[in-house]
Amino acid sequence: MFDPKSLLDQLLGGQPGGSQPGGFGDMARDAQQRFRNSPLNSFGGGAAMGGVLGLLLGGKAMRRMTGGALGYGGAAALGALALRAYQNYQQGKSVQGTVPMRPDEFSQISASELPHALPAADGNPLELMLMRAMIGAAKSDGQIDAQEQQHLFEQVERLGLNAEEKAAVFDLLAKPLDLSTLNASVFNEAQRAEIYLAARLATDGSHPGERAYLDALASRLTLPAPLRAHLDTQATG
Repeated sequence: MFDPKSLLDQLLGGQPGGSQPGGFGDMARDAQQRFRNSPLNSFGGGAAMGGVLGLLLGGKAMRRMTGGALGYGGAAALGALALRAYQNYQQGKSVQGTVPMRPDEFSQISASELPHALPAADGNPLELMLMRAMIGAAKSDGQIDAQEQQHLFEQVERLGLNAEEKAAVFDLLAKPLDLSTLNASVFNEAQRAEIYLAARLATDGSHPGERAYLDALASRLTLPAPLRAHLDTQATG
């Protein structure tokens, strides 16, 4: 059965199925080793489905994800980083006075506190929205043309996935995040923060199209400027 939580964890470099922070040093080494040894080379690491999404995100984004804090805990680390940024914002802390969260601090946050521990407002796993936000960011530079899109679909066909897994991957690749209904689909502001952070981590914002996508996403999520600044700090640390 298709598991959105596992796929997101694979994409971010964590161990599939892992939800509780712990053993971060080993997890980081394992994630980086999987990345280096992936048959897709620089396109991504993890299991097959995560590798296809890594192909879309590209080697640069995947190196940032698996080589940084996310390499220590995958999806759990993404949630922890978003939660820390949100808490710093709520406490009125200055962005200049904060530093990115360290991996050894992850154990202070339980899995139930993470924004994606709750489903989205429509009842679907928030992980699906997080992955669509990342894919939208990866496509926003306009460098994924029709031929490259077809190549991605061909790669999926070669992976030997079951029908449910294949349909899920095709849906993620083909169906963009609906920015017009995004705000109503999110349960709370912490989830909005995690969605933005997921997209921010999938791009470095160097291309005008990427910056425009992130601006539109932040606007639709109605993220206050100080909260966005705290999220950017966690993403670029």
